[in-house]
Amino acid sequence: MASISKLSTPPTASHFSTSSSSQPSPTIRSLCLFLPNNTNTNALCLSSSNLSIRPTRPIIAPSLLVRCSQIDGNGSHVKGTTLHDLYEKQGQSPWYDNLCRPVTDLLPLIESGVRGVTSNPAIFQKAISTSNAYNEQFRELVQAGKDIESAYWELVVKDIQDACKLFEPIYDETDGGDGYVSVEVSPGLADDTQGTIEAAKWLHKKVQRPNVYIKIPATAPCIPSIKEVIASGISVNVTLIFSLARYEAVIDAYLDGLEASGLSDLSRVTSVASFFVSRVDTLVDKMLEKIGTPEALDLRGKAANAQAALAYQVYQKKFSGPRWEALVKKGAKKQRLLWASTSVKNPAYPDTLYVAPLIGPDTVSTMPDQALQAFIDHGTVGRTIDANVSEAEGIYSALEKLGIEWSYVGSQLELEGVDSFKKSFDSLLDSLQEKANSLNLVSL
Repeated sequence: MASISKLSTPPTASHFSTSSSSQPSPTIRSLCLFLPNNTNTNALCLSSSNLSIRPTRPIIAPSLLVRCSQIDGNGSHVKGTTLHDLYEKQGQSPWYDNLCRPVTDLLPLIESGVRGVTSNPAIFQKAISTSNAYNEQFRELVQAGKDIESAYWELVVKDIQDACKLFEPIYDETDGGDGYVSVEVSPGLADDTQGTIEAAKWLHKKVQRPNVYIKIPATAPCIPSIKEVIASGISVNVTLIFSLARYEAVIDAYLDGLEASGLSDLSRVTSVASFFVSRVDTLVDKMLEKIGTPEALDLRGKAANAQAALAYQVYQKKFSGPRWEALVKKGAKKQRLLWASTSVKNPAYPDTLYVAPLIGPDTVSTMPDQALQAFIDHGTVGRTIDANVSEAEGIYSALEKLGIEWSYVGSQLELEGVDSFKKSFDSLLDSLQEKANSLNLVSL
């Protein structure tokens, strides 16, 4: 595993604040049956040379991973989960929306078809504050004189580096088209254009992995940041996109950045645009319930996927035509749509509601445990994202007629998203200070 021995002091919002504001992909070489054992899961692994039982963390229910390998008549192993079908038959990359130590817990997921990882401040807040796996490195960092926030970034960068290493075979096999791990700049920089640019460059330099995505929020002040970071040759995951208008601005920033880069070969500068889904329904459903008419109530649970389907239409339009073709000649890759916030918040809705209806080529679906388990278990693979565009347009318009302002929905969810990540970040720093105290380290 890659690790960091020495890392210069990481950036904070205050550091960057401004006044203006080909190797084959991993294949299964043994048949692994995941067997329940109290609260843990054991993996019974058979190969031509050995039989072993190894403990694993139960990221996915045991029954779901039994299908992760099938043996054909010649004794060779072939892939066999819905995640493999998702990519091989429909061109959508399934990613995992979580990261914690030990990072090697990702290996069974990679074997099951996961092709990338996303992280955010909330994920690291949970991982670091609830686990002892970070204690040894954290103790060494603090005893070496690192302040709490500097120590945080070192913990994060190590996890990202180690995860990138696991996904490098996929990255290499796809010539840089997949196998990425995402890490976000400080959420405190969401309204700071230049600070975000500098933080993104710093983070990219420190991770030093070709398959890292630097996450930048799609706030208005950060749209110019996206262009500048792309122009610098850094691959970006643009996060917290909640509206069609902002999504189109994100695409323009990507295209502007590619054109401004001056690079003759654009093949290694890639991007995804993380379009959030379930949170849209969470907000719009509340608005519909307040309206209370039968027509309004009938539209509950439909807004998010309707807007997502229209976003895919924007994607297809923007990545075609003379401007895009000129960039393709230099090796440019499309900025793939990534469906984020795919877990179901309303228990009355189907547990694959924000995965199954959004399947289409050149897209990514990043799923937390709940959604990933559900889709592996009973998800259906088929192209659905543009199966009924007219219906999506009708839902979108019907919501407008009821007084739902999409611009308000987008801006409100953006505010909530940024605020949520800021709180997670601050909470994590508080947790680290408490951890320092509990480990009898000097309070910083």
